Amino acid sequence: MKRESLNKFIFVYAIFISLFHFYQNIWGGMSNLWFNAAHFSLLASLGFLTFRASKHSDQSRVPIYDIILAILTSSVVVYMMFFEQSLYTVAHSNMRPFDLIYATLAILLSLEILRRTTGYIIPTMIIIAIGYLLYFGTLLDGVFAFRGMSVERFLYRMYYTGEGLFGSIATISATYVFMFILFSAFLMKSGAGDFIVDLASVATSKFKGGSGHVALFSSALMGTISGSAVANVVSTGSITIPMMKKSGFRPMFAASVETSASTGGQIMPPIMGAGAFIMAQMTQIAFSTIIVLSILPAMLYFISISFYIHIHAKKHNIVSEDVNKRAWPIVREGFHFLIPIGTLVVLLIYGFTPTYAAGISMVAIVFSSYLTKNKRMSFRLILEALADGSKNMVVTGTLLVSIGVIVGVVNISGIGVTFSQLIMEWSHNSLLIALLLVSIAAIVLGMGLPTTASYVVLVVLSAPALVGLMLDPATAALLSAGVNVPQATMYLLAAHLMIFWLAQVSNLTPPVCLAAFAGAAIAETPPMQTGFKALSTAKAFYIMPLLFAFSPLITGTWPERFEVFAFAIPGFLGVAATTEGYWDMKMTILERGLFAVATFFLLFQDQVFNWTSYFDLVQDTNILGVIIMIVAFILHKRRYKKSLKTATITNE
Repeated sequence: MKRESLNKFIFVYAIFISLFHFYQNIWGGMSNLWFNAAHFSLLASLGFLTFRASKHSDQSRVPIYDIILAILTSSVVVYMMFFEQSLYTVAHSNMRPFDLIYATLAILLSLEILRRTTGYIIPTMIIIAIGYLLYFGTLLDGVFAFRGMSVERFLYRMYYTGEGLFGSIATISATYVFMFILFSAFLMKSGAGDFIVDLASVATSKFKGGSGHVALFSSALMGTISGSAVANVVSTGSITIPMMKKSGFRPMFAASVETSASTGGQIMPPIMGAGAFIMAQMTQIAFSTIIVLSILPAMLYFISISFYIHIHAKKHNIVSEDVNKRAWPIVREGFHFLIPIGTLVVLLIYGFTPTYAAGISMVAIVFSSYLTKNKRMSFRLILEALADGSKNMVVTGTLLVSIGVIVGVVNISGIGVTFSQLIMEWSHNSLLIALLLVSIAAIVLGMGLPTTASYVVLVVLSAPALVGLMLDPATAALLSAGVNVPQATMYLLAAHLMIFWLAQVSNLTPPVCLAAFAGAAIAETPPMQTGFKALSTAKAFYIMPLLFAFSPLITGTWPERFEVFAFAIPGFLGVAATTEGYWDMKMTILERGLFAVATFFLLFQDQVFNWTSYFDLVQDTNILGVIIMIVAFILHKRRYKKSLKTATITNE
């Protein structure tokens, strides 16, 4: 099939996929199993038409085997709809030859589409997991031994039940994730991206290194409507990275800032990427609760990056820029973009399901666009938004469905419980050591897995151990006895947020750091070095989990949360100043040491080491941190003013 004919078909097919999901999510009608199977079949078949088997393949034509694979993928759900019921009524749940064939076909097709879209690592992990369940587990001794399972039983549970491909993870993908990706596509088509960059330019024009703050602020705003780090980099970075380079920022630093800020879009409410929806489903905590409690941590993350921008601008004498725009005309022309976002937030707060809220908000985008004369959502733009939503969902959707196999293997074999017990044993019941072990696992997984896959794998393996270590023995005993403890819910959320934040480094960790690659391509810098530079800028991804674990930022009352937030701001300033060794000028060893000590007391609460008993005069380590930081600033400022006077006398 020629490219021109193919593009027309893909456009129409992608529109159909979006309309199908919109209808099912708003009005329903299909069982979860059928809907999840249809979700996979539609997206995977679209993927086989858009992703070639090899990068060396002819991109101008679609090979006949790709068309065959697309048809076979579509038949997976068709077979299930026609023959699932007869399996129970006639075959009495015994797999028939064609049942075995289609179950095997579904797994093989998921592996192939994963290979095309994400590479070899995740398919290899799935194959190893299947091999463990069917064969390797019987060869092992000790805690990882597994009695094995018949192939027929395995295929049944992977294809016809909620334990495999079409289980809870697929449900999240077909509902929450798809609808919000579609919502984001509608917003981008309506011109929200340009509005965000213009608004960010005005809001940050007076700051030191203004163009760097434009990148940060625009990426933060973009994160409220887009849960994709790569999409965030491409949409805002194409404007902000050249702007930063023109202002005097080093190309690699410009790319790293945009990459770090865009990755922060996945922890920025209200969308927070696919992981937040998975978190809501797995913890049974309301999505609205998760996004409200994620606001302060997200703000801290972006504030921490702003300190690096400020230091880099001072170090390289990059001044603020005069922007010939005023805020009010921009807001007046783009106020209609606030209507759908406001609609989304209000509906979530009032208890409507996220899918319903996203659907209504899409309608609000279309109608609110007619309140301005600039870019109205014409019928053509609506169709393009529908098509873009499906295309943008192919990689994420097929990934989430396929990851269901790993989740199924973990649950069936009980290896998740085993791994959690090992974490408890290796950490010697120390939450700090356990978190360090999970961090190492996140770094290793982040080298090969996308964010969502990394989060799902980590959470099923380590979340129970983290929750157990965060709770006191009495509460843990009540939970194990089946007693409902409301406060324990917040500890569960804190554990999931720790893992969710640690999983974000997969966008920044070489060799697979897609967001960094996108930023490097725009900035024309080495991709791997850009990834490592972005990691150094995004240190908050490693620090925030410590605050979740050892402070009341998530588990406490709102006054306690705001107190942690207030002290964490100078704490992150201290992190940037200590690691960079610069503020107004290069720091001395004494100044740098004082900033490091102040940072320790500001960020790492009393609960980490219980050292407050050693301080008779100052019982609050946060206050002690503030005092030390003030002393450090006074010493630094005096030396800076003295150097300026010396320079002035020398010039005279």
